[in-house]
Amino acid sequence: MVGDHAKAYAEALFAVTRVEDNHDRVEDELFRFARALEGSEELQASLADPSTPAARRQQIVEDLLGSAADRTTVGIVSLLVSTGRSKDIPQIVDAFVERVAQQSGRRVATVRSAVELTPDQQQRLAAALRSSVGSDVTIKVIVDPSVLGGIVTEIGDTVIDGSVRRRLHQLREAF
Repeated sequence: MVGDHAKAYAEALFAVTRVEDNHDRVEDELFRFARALEGSEELQASLADPSTPAARRQQIVEDLLGSAADRTTVGIVSLLVSTGRSKDIPQIVDAFVERVAQQSGRRVATVRSAVELTPDQQQRLAAALRSSVGSDVTIKVIVDPSVLGGIVTEIGDTVIDGSVRRRLHQLREAF
């Protein structure tokens, strides 16, 4: 369940990116940053350490995102880190992604795959999910080598597990 503070931050991010007219790029960059943050205990500790001066934590963000990310993305992450919200970044970003999708009448599908999906694969998957859920779907891909192959898709509370890992588990149980 998304907390009220995450929803409030998500609304603010939504307003900022609409004014800047770059919400698609910023949304994607924030989503990727949030997943990287979730996957790195070292990064989480560095950004959340209150004994590290805020300027140093902001420099870590600048070093990580640098010129590769939109300035709005860097500014948002820096602000969240400097205000002590680094632990909340994944939850805030997820609420923001949901807000952007809601505005456009879409649902968000989080897809875990062992490899990055091509644009064509994402389009075909979005079309299949659209026919399944009855609305347009925004695909957010998380590269997760533990999937081994195939994909695991989450839309809201629904999980569609078409991973090789799941199939291997089913085979083991069958024997």
